[in-house]
Amino acid sequence: MNAYLVEFVGTLFFVFVIISTYNPLAIGAALAIAIYYGSTISGGHFNPAVTIVMTLNGKLSKTQLLPYILAQITGAVCAFELLKII
Repeated sequence: MNAYLVEFVGTLFFVFVIISTYNPLAIGAALAIAIYYGSTISGGHFNPAVTIVMTLNGKLSKTQLLPYILAQITGAVCAFELLKII
């Protein structure tokens, strides 16, 4: 459960920085921060494509694939909604 929460929050943070700044330096820093803090708990994927590749490489079980992707998509949608509110 913690891994899914980390994927949700990390993706929310990363996508929020992307859509609010469009600054490559800020985006890179946000990804580095998210991976630094999330990698020990969830692997720090924060992207469904990365999650799929990790599953295909055997580093993530197939049963975790869908919950990871759902957490990431939900985090991205929440980042968009948060930006609309702000």
